[in-house]
Amino acid sequence: MNARWAYILGGFIIAGIIVSYAMDANRTESVLSFSLRYAVPLILAAMVGIICERSGVINIGIEGQMLMSAFAGFFGAALTGNLIAGAMIGVGTGMIMGAFLAVGSVTWKMDQIIAGTIINILATGLTSFFYAQGYVLPGVMPTVAVPLLKDIPLLGPVLFNNGLYTYAAILIAVILWVLLFKTIWGLRTRSVGEKPSASDTSGINVPRTRFINVTLAGGIAGLAGAYLAIEAAGTFERGFTAGRGFTALAIMIFGAWNPLGAMFAAIFFGLTQGVASQLQSDAVFEIPPQFVNMLPYVLTIVLLAAVSGRVSPPAAVGKPYEKD
Repeated sequence: MNARWAYILGGFIIAGIIVSYAMDANRTESVLSFSLRYAVPLILAAMVGIICERSGVINIGIEGQMLMSAFAGFFGAALTGNLIAGAMIGVGTGMIMGAFLAVGSVTWKMDQIIAGTIINILATGLTSFFYAQGYVLPGVMPTVAVPLLKDIPLLGPVLFNNGLYTYAAILIAVILWVLLFKTIWGLRTRSVGEKPSASDTSGINVPRTRFINVTLAGGIAGLAGAYLAIEAAGTFERGFTAGRGFTALAIMIFGAWNPLGAMFAAIFFGLTQGVASQLQSDAVFEIPPQFVNMLPYVLTIVLLAAVSGRVSPPAAVGKPYEKD
């Protein structure tokens, strides 16, 4: 997207928030807090896509990785009686699913779209078959308030009074930006996604780099799934992720494969959902809930149409590497 229009859009959003806060501070804080919580799994899932595609691997299996991890995380927490154990099980499940994708797309050199589709189908089938009712979590994830910072008007309650998953999502996005653009690992990752043959010539093991990155990215997808089941909803249902993995791919593209850009795009998605939900609850407009639920996907189509042809993916993404 043209930077000028991005600044204009950001300016309108900030101005709208300030005006809304001046009119009703409590309601504005509520909407923004909801928006951030809604954006957490989208931020994490977008980071998965960025790591994979920066490494040269298309991952459309994010949806399946999140779904499987949400299932494993919820039932792991319910059976062990420990929320942290459930989160770790979810992350581990995501890494296993990431390794599965890496084996198919990197080791076996399968078509990467097909490999991701297999993961989605597998996750949908397994979670539906093994799903069982009657399980509950042993408690709720605690909210952690940051001293002093939580007292800042507007931003304090929104940014510094959240659960651990929310802080983790923001930190992961910032850390990933630093790693990608300021470290040797980031340089190597971007090189295998842009010019794998040149990377190989310089001594970088392209298949190993891609395999490790895709597997580790699966762990972040696992964290997103665990958040949905353990903190956001406190339960699990069939089809639980509801297309968030695919939405995250659009957010990744809108953010131009940049972790910070994708994070702000995810928050923007959350903000639109939060505003629509608030308008519906206040009965400002008689909006059927089905249309409110459609909003993120309509917005996805609009944003993809807006950025089409204006951003470019890594040059070697989707291409299995064949050593010369």
